[in-house]
Amino acid sequence: MKTKLALLLILASSTAVAQENKVLTSIKPIQMIAQEIMQGVSEPDVLLKSNASPHDYALKPSDVKKIKDAGMVIWYGKDLEPFLANILEQQSSAVELSKIEGLALREFSHDGHDHDGHDHGNYDPHFWLGYQPTLQVAKYIADQLSVMDAPHAELYQSNYDHFAQQYQAKKVQITKRLQPVRDQGYYVFHDAYGYFEQDYQLNHLGHFTVSPDRKPGAKTLIKIRSELKNQKAKCVFSEPQYTPAVIESVMRGSQAKLGVLDPVASTIAVKPGSYFEYLDQISQSFTQCLSE
Repeated sequence: MKTKLALLLILASSTAVAQENKVLTSIKPIQMIAQEIMQGVSEPDVLLKSNASPHDYALKPSDVKKIKDAGMVIWYGKDLEPFLANILEQQSSAVELSKIEGLALREFSHDGHDHDGHDHGNYDPHFWLGYQPTLQVAKYIADQLSVMDAPHAELYQSNYDHFAQQYQAKKVQITKRLQPVRDQGYYVFHDAYGYFEQDYQLNHLGHFTVSPDRKPGAKTLIKIRSELKNQKAKCVFSEPQYTPAVIESVMRGSQAKLGVLDPVASTIAVKPGSYFEYLDQISQSFTQCLSE
């Protein structure tokens, strides 16, 4: 009887520890980065399903339970996931990435937009598409996990080192891949790829909208349509989460091709190496559309 009780107590305490160390991420790109850092320990869970966009999501009761049960919740901040602001700003287990000191964020340029008083913050929250901010975030996650789960601290740190080495090699590879199409002009659906475009010096001509929950303004559409007619842009990229008819109508009568860029890796299964698979997917989307 005693041994049975002892066993139950051990099981209960190990479940509590597992619960305490349960990591929940807001969106898949953050989950993929956390996955690399947590290899050999456990796997992070994610709140948003692949086809959902953080820009216009609403929390369900099951999401609230998941958040309350997690030992650590990693999110970017209210500029990207406004639906989490109320619940996470009061939660001690929340790790807010936008608060990382010295995080290399890109400022949004406010020129040439039709404004409707909608504030999306001054900094581009799509950090996972940039080399420097992704490494800063990965290191921060490794440090936070090391504090929460000290017995595995060394593993988290060596996982980070491995991730940084892999990323360096991948960046060299992608630079080579994109070199031949660097001068080709294109438009994107929403202003989500700035970090990637800066890293690889791509010829981004503009975007339809700053945030997908805003309709593009008439001035923007007229400008894009005339530039497509002048054959300045080889490509227009839509996104799998949004299939706006507006892109098709603007492209009508032009020679530009339609490509697809996926800002949240919706078709990639999260596993070791999936973050790099995603970078390959983005770089291939660019090369395919811009090189033909």
